[in-house]
Amino acid sequence: MKQRIITAIIAATLFIPFVIYGKVPFAILVLAMAIVGFYEILKMKGISIFSVPGFLGLITLILLVIPKDWSERVVELIGYSSNLMVVYGLMMLLLIYVVLVKNKITFDEVGFILLGAFYVGLGFHYLIETRNVGLEYVVYCLLVVWTTDSGAYFVGRKLGKNKLWPEISPKKTIEGFIGGILIAVIFAVGMQLIYPFANGYISLVFVTIFASIIGQMGDLVESAIKRHFDVKDSGNILPGHGGILDRFDSLLFVVPLLHFLHLFGN
Repeated sequence: MKQRIITAIIAATLFIPFVIYGKVPFAILVLAMAIVGFYEILKMKGISIFSVPGFLGLITLILLVIPKDWSERVVELIGYSSNLMVVYGLMMLLLIYVVLVKNKITFDEVGFILLGAFYVGLGFHYLIETRNVGLEYVVYCLLVVWTTDSGAYFVGRKLGKNKLWPEISPKKTIEGFIGGILIAVIFAVGMQLIYPFANGYISLVFVTIFASIIGQMGDLVESAIKRHFDVKDSGNILPGHGGILDRFDSLLFVVPLLHFLHLFGN
């Protein structure tokens, strides 16, 4: 526990200034975290990021992560009509590579690489876009994810009796799941009282409940992936906390869906 607390303090001290400042430094930091996350998910599958398929997947990831204005410049530079066309071209190269190496890498592995790039890439992309909309929105997202995680842990530890999904995450409980939602709502309302940013309390409560549930599902998805590959953590870059995906799994689900629902007015 002591190691977890020390790591969390150091990580927050380094991360928060980038969140506050935003702009290019924040985008570069998020891109770096996405690359580490992509490395972690490929490693679980036993695919080297330094292989040809890993490298093509990495380029796909980078194109998915970078802010919209950056990707538009890249597309203009190489003469394509859209960023999607570039990603499609990389997918074709991956599939052609399978044929050239006579199935030494399989279509299943190519699918895993592409899905991993989209899973990690789009999640971190929308973290950048959320910051571009406004500091208050990225603070809200981080607040919901962190308070849900903490609330679920402490409520589950104190009151938890009924397992939520023992086959995937044996320690999570239904009581913790509900407690995480309630704690997130309390903190979101508190943020609204201090700095009004939402259209109203009713909509804020509903959005927070939705975000908290989706965030916990993102955590369960990461747990399911790790259980499938029989690993405890996605990585070890954060002592006591595991890897980048272990810490950002909920956020990777929350920020894209809030954007897709136009909850940030974007």
